[in-house]
Amino acid sequence: MQTKILERFLGFNPHTMSLKTEIVAGATTFLTMSYILAVNPSILSSTGMDKAALFTATAIASAIATFLLGFMAKLPFAQAPSMGLNAFFAYTLCQAMGYTWQQSLAIMLIEGVLFLLITFINVRERILAAIPENLRLAISAGIGMFIAFIGLKNADIIVANPATFVGLGKFTPTAILGVIAIVLSGILMAKQVKGALFYSIVIATVAGIPMGVTAIPDGWLPVSTPQSLKPIFMQFDFAGLLNFKTALVVISLLLVNIFDTVGTLVGLAYKTEIVKEDGTIPHIKEAMMSDAIGTTCGAFLGSSTLTTYVESASGIAEGGKSGVTSAFVALLFLLSLFLAPIFLLIPSAATSGALVLVGVLMIDSVKKINLTDVSEAFPAFITMITMVLCYSIADGICLGILSFVILKACTGRWKELNPTLVILSLLFIVNFIFG
Repeated sequence: MQTKILERFLGFNPHTMSLKTEIVAGATTFLTMSYILAVNPSILSSTGMDKAALFTATAIASAIATFLLGFMAKLPFAQAPSMGLNAFFAYTLCQAMGYTWQQSLAIMLIEGVLFLLITFINVRERILAAIPENLRLAISAGIGMFIAFIGLKNADIIVANPATFVGLGKFTPTAILGVIAIVLSGILMAKQVKGALFYSIVIATVAGIPMGVTAIPDGWLPVSTPQSLKPIFMQFDFAGLLNFKTALVVISLLLVNIFDTVGTLVGLAYKTEIVKEDGTIPHIKEAMMSDAIGTTCGAFLGSSTLTTYVESASGIAEGGKSGVTSAFVALLFLLSLFLAPIFLLIPSAATSGALVLVGVLMIDSVKKINLTDVSEAFPAFITMITMVLCYSIADGICLGILSFVILKACTGRWKELNPTLVILSLLFIVNFIFG
């Protein structure tokens, strides 16, 4: 009876799959990506949002999206807040562009609803096709560099310098702990330890206690009832969002979300060997739909945009093949709600290793960029470097697309452009002039 239920709702095949293997795969995936429970609240709380409430929002949103993916698409993947878009939320929207976190949540809700709509009517394929492959790869790599920079900044390893804008910080306890976290993450990843980023965060947090970086409150207990969502639940502020600048922000969010999700889903689909001979991927639309629903739910809960995690590959490597793997990951996210005190102890410096190593993994796309043609390499480079130097994912995308259109137009290669790119470039120019 139980097997039939799993077969019907989660795609479990008792003849070719093992329930024990699916559960082990789910546990492996959760362990590998559970660093998000520490990192996401750390990043988003820099906007003034309540860190305890953010932990609850991260766990619940991840559980909802991951279960939906297992139920709708019947694939062994997991979803959680995007490591690129949570940085976009905190450091671009709230800090660089001046939106409040309540306004930023409203923007995330708008983007989630639009993503749901374009997924339903299959517009996402057209948008994806309009952006050159080199720029897609550069966006992924640029976000990785940006995330790594944030990790170094959060640990005070890189600090502001009036003479050179940025420079190497002093060896304070916080910086030393950050170095320990980064080096340890690299060693564990190089040794292919499953859950390497999670373990590095735990070890660095413990090491931070005698260093005075990890602060343990009086009367602290490792287990508690789930933290309240009230401080951030449905705290939307739509005032002042009806303008051209916000429209460009939403477009940027949609583009990054589309590239991030599609790229990860395609890569994971090949690892599970479900891709058909003609290149089509079964249940890909359902997977995209679960992502869109998860993002919308996440905005209501108080979290940034959700996406499919490449760390799902660790569970696939353990033999996960069905939605049972996803369902077990979702269950573990819900169980983590009772361990909030442990995760909330983690200082930002202890998560710097995870941020830098995620950057290392994302920079992998650079090797696929066409660097022999300057008209392709230059826009890709502009995309990557301006994301970091402008401290803005959106500016990197805008300048990358703009430089691509200018170079192609000025070298007489109009055929390599499309109306969507030209229109976007004109909008970006207007935004830079009047924004």
